[in-house]
Amino acid sequence: MAVEHAPAPSQFRVTLFVGPQPIEERPSTYSCVFNVKKRSWKGGIQVAVVLSQRHIDQLSTDIHFPRWLTLALVDLAEEDRVSHQERAHELFIQAVCWCKLDLALQAGITQENQSLTDSTEIAEVRDAVINRTNFITSYVASELDLVLSDVTTL
Repeated sequence: MAVEHAPAPSQFRVTLFVGPQPIEERPSTYSCVFNVKKRSWKGGIQVAVVLSQRHIDQLSTDIHFPRWLTLALVDLAEEDRVSHQERAHELFIQAVCWCKLDLALQAGITQENQSLTDSTEIAEVRDAVINRTNFITSYVASELDLVLSDVTTL
């Protein structure tokens, strides 16, 4: 019988600091700011992850997020459904920003505050989002206090 080993611990500790927030000078563009601390660093950094609404909409469509959300909220009262939909949109942006940040961490990141602009190659982000669809829907469901067994998977 093969013995499974525990996954290697991440060398980074990442927490969401704030977001998504609209960027004033760039309409239809959002930013999430994460605190990032690498084990070997004495201090952490802040990384702003920026996404345009166009990219957010495309990624949402790519993983059929609107359909999943409709099914996930079908049993809620109308007034609850509307507030959950608004919050789910924010949570979706957070999760996608987290995927984009993870790509940067995997590629290597310097110990300085920085911004991952929305000009970053969207194809790579798209692949990461598609590969992490279960993470995204689980994150949204958890934050909305939805029971996953009641939520249809994509």
